[in-house]
Amino acid sequence: MANTLNTVTVDGVTYSAEDYAKQQTAAASSAVNANSALGKDAFLQLLVTQMQYQDPLDPQDNSEYLSQLAQFSALEQMSNVATALEKTNTLVSNIDTSMLVGQLSGMIGKDLQWTSTVAVTNSDGTAVTDSNGKAKTTTTTYEGTVTGVSISDGSPSIIAKGTDGQTYKVAISDITRVGTGS
Repeated sequence: MANTLNTVTVDGVTYSAEDYAKQQTAAASSAVNANSALGKDAFLQLLVTQMQYQDPLDPQDNSEYLSQLAQFSALEQMSNVATALEKTNTLVSNIDTSMLVGQLSGMIGKDLQWTSTVAVTNSDGTAVTDSNGKAKTTTTTYEGTVTGVSISDGSPSIIAKGTDGQTYKVAISDITRVGTGS
């Protein structure tokens, strides 16, 4: 650190301007990787900090700033691609759900068998557990006829009228048989 004009002192520690800029770049990269929402702010803060602490008698090369801008631009584009992929994933998921609803609609009027698993509880409503601390459950098998299809929170399910006359909302994963027979 021959030139004292090219130094930065932070919390009692003196750095050369170049070392401090590298440290700030590493910190900003960590912030960008940890939380991409902070990417733009972290980059601009880094750029301003670098400009603030550069030696006016020996300014940094403009190509270094242009290189950083190019890297930031690439990061911005990757973030945009990630956002677009998330939207595409949602669209594909909606198409899959629509196709499933169409297939499930073909089940209306057919016989259905399903199971329902429920946690065993004490009279005070607390769960009964076995010796390993795992909640005890009971599984009941129901039969009925499909009367409709429902979508709640993006999850399709079957509406069935049980042989007991009650209407049930049956999760697709609980269906054990469609149609007659065993």
